[in-house]
Formats: sequence, C-alpha cells, structure tokens
Amino acid sequence: MNFPDGLFPETWQWAAWLLLLPVVLWAARSAPWKRIGGAGASHVWFGAIVVLSLLWGMKAGVKPGLTLHFLGATALTLMFGFRLAFLGMLAVLAATTANGAAGWAAYGLNAGLTALLPTATAWGGLRLVERFLPRNIFVYLFAGAFANAAVVLAVTALMATMFLWTASVYDGQTLLGDYLPYFMLVGFSEAWLTGAFITLFVVYLPSWVSTFDDDRYLKEKRT
Repeated sequence: MNFPDGLFPETWQWAAWLLLLPVVLWAARSAPWKRIGGAGASHVWFGAIVVLSLLWGMKAGVKPGLTLHFLGATALTLMFGFRLAFLGMLAVLAATTANGAAGWAAYGLNAGLTALLPTATAWGGLRLVERFLPRNIFVYLFAGAFANAAVVLAVTALMATMFLWTASVYDGQTLLGDYLPYFMLVGFSEAWLTGAFITLFVVYLPSWVSTFDDDRYLKEKRT
C-alpha cells in the first residue's frame, strides 16, 4: 500500500504533489486546532499517530508496492474529524517513510492514497449515516465505525490496485489474484478493530470521539 520510489513515472509523482499541497494548506489553516489545544487532547492526537505508525510497521508483502497493513483512518476520523485526521495520517506516513517503508519522492502519491482518500471516504460515510439512518448509538457504532472502516479499506484497496494497473507496474492477473483478494480480507480485521476501539472510547472516554454527540445519540432517547 505504501509505494517506494521509482515504482511510478515521475509525472505521476509531481502531479500528486501539485494536487496534494493545496489540500494540505487548506487543512492546516482551517483545522479546528482548539479541539486539541489542551494537554490531554493533544496527547491523545499525538498518541494516536504513534500507535498508527507502529501498526503500519506490521505489514505483509512480497513485492514492492504490494504491501498490506491496517489503515486506522476511520478511527482517527471519528475521533478528530476529517481535517485533523488527514493531517494526522500525513504524520503517520511521514514516520513510515522515514523508517524506510516508503519513498519520499512517492510521498505525494502515498499521501493521496493512504491519507486523503481514506479520511475523506470515512468522513463522507459518517455524513451519510447521520443523514439517512436513525439517530441510534448502535447505528453510529456499527454503520459509522465498523461498516465504514470496511468500506474505507475496500475503496483504498481498489484505488491502489487501479494505480498499479494503470501505470503498468503489475499485470491484472497478479493484482487480481495475488493482491486485491488478500487486501479485502484485511478489511474485516480493520472493521473489527475500529468498531471495538470506538465502542470502548464512546463508553469510557467519550471526549476522545469528537464526532459522537450525546445530544444526538443519547439524550434524545431519554426524553
């Protein structure tokens, strides 16, 4: 999932940087930094980045670019919202790249695939859940966390496969037979872990989940 340098044409890498930079600047300028302004909240944000960096280090793969690992983007998005989650994922990717698991020249491509795409998808999925499904805590946990995480990983897997196939890095048989099916299998584990952690946080540390609204999911049920 994390592409090394030299796997894609230089034009792809430069184009990715040009598309990514405006989004990074927008997110950095408009992010709700006050949300993590306190010592406790900032520790949670930085701690989540460290945990995800360690999880990304637990990867499997046999060929360059064909690696599998947990994303954690849905959990981070539910905890901090889209912009802070996106910036946090950029930090996770930077730590992974510095550790030698990806290339700096390919950072723009990797950021689009593993930071921008999954956090935007998770945020969009949550918005759909809030708009069209009942205001119920179980709906939030199952649809907004568990199912949303599975969809996010599936979308990321499909996009990574499309990138590799379009750039002729690997042939379709290799990608569809030896990569995509196993990537999809990781989706259940991603969904289960996301659902489990968000459930624990909602029950015991609800202040850690900024997208969970007591007024929406709990207080209205009591009246």
